[in-house]
Amino acid sequence: MGRLRTVYADLHVHIGSTGRGEPVKISASRGLTFRSIAQEASERKGIELVGVIDCHSPAVQEDIFECLDSGEMEEAEGGGIRYRDTVVLPGCEVEVMEPGGGPFHLLAYLPTFEAMKSWTAWMAPRMTNVRLSSQRIRATARELQEELAARGGLLVPAHIFTPHRGLLGCSADRLDARLDPGGIAAVELGLSADTAMASRLGELDAYAFLTNSDAHSTGMIGRECNELELEKPTFEEWAKALKGEDGRRIAANIGLHPLLGKYHTTYCASCRKPIKDEAEAEAVCPGCGSTRLVRGVAGRISQLADRGQEEAERVMAKLRPPYRHQVPLSFFPGVGPKMKERLLGELGTEMSILHRLPEERIARTAGEKLARAIASARRGELLFESGSGGTYGRILGRP
Repeated sequence: MGRLRTVYADLHVHIGSTGRGEPVKISASRGLTFRSIAQEASERKGIELVGVIDCHSPAVQEDIFECLDSGEMEEAEGGGIRYRDTVVLPGCEVEVMEPGGGPFHLLAYLPTFEAMKSWTAWMAPRMTNVRLSSQRIRATARELQEELAARGGLLVPAHIFTPHRGLLGCSADRLDARLDPGGIAAVELGLSADTAMASRLGELDAYAFLTNSDAHSTGMIGRECNELELEKPTFEEWAKALKGEDGRRIAANIGLHPLLGKYHTTYCASCRKPIKDEAEAEAVCPGCGSTRLVRGVAGRISQLADRGQEEAERVMAKLRPPYRHQVPLSFFPGVGPKMKERLLGELGTEMSILHRLPEERIARTAGEKLARAIASARRGELLFESGSGGTYGRILGRP
């Protein structure tokens, strides 16, 4: 076995459009192309393994072919597509709708470009428009699992607790109500949950946790990521890390503080206000009496939990790597586009600024106030206003 090293991985990044301007993910930035994602991850973010969701689109596959044919990129031994220091894992997000619950999203990862094209060929007659992102498929989740496994792929339920398109958030009370438990490679927690929250569900003990950005714009790549111990960034090495094989592992999950997530707290869609924790169990808004509630992730986990927090923490200590709360640069007051460009230009990648550089070095470029805030975020000392109803939370300051 070769020497293992740290690799940062963000495994859920969307494509906004093709290199020719054809839309793919309608709600994503048009600047997010297959090529630009690889460049941003490698040159500015310090992300060596990036899952590009939407590689199933035939239009995107034209871009991939051009990158490979020109020699700008190459297929990596062990799976994935290499661009400089970064390997792209070809991925796809699929929407499934089954009786008795709402629609939910699944992430499918394939080891090679050819395997992804085969996956597209299977999906195309079962979708209205296979060229677009996150389309609903006319198949069950278990059928999808079987077809993916036949191509050497791995399946991960996406942002499992969110009220919109999360399997446990809006479709079912257990993963095994929709999926074959043996065909789940890992689960993605989403921006509004962390390990401490998810560990209250015993069903999830069998699966690795992933923390991914679900980026819809270039700047959001890496806002959540995973610290992996691998020999090199490839599909095969990542698959081993999910199982903890041959020393490969997830060394840490790095994610937004859950209070910053857009769906952490329950929200009243009528009066457009968050609902306090003590009122979340009610079916009506205590302010206006409306039943039009968007159930927050924290409240939904409390509904599903079969453990108290103390027991969950004991399980965490035994089963889970540390969860490091991260505040991306864009969340700090005073960090607009110009300041962000200055920070990246003078200090290096965002991962380095957020997690490694000394406070004094950051202060010389950004000033003492911002440097203190970044250092406080590392120590878990910041106070937040929680996000709800599709609006991110925000930094309030320090105690």
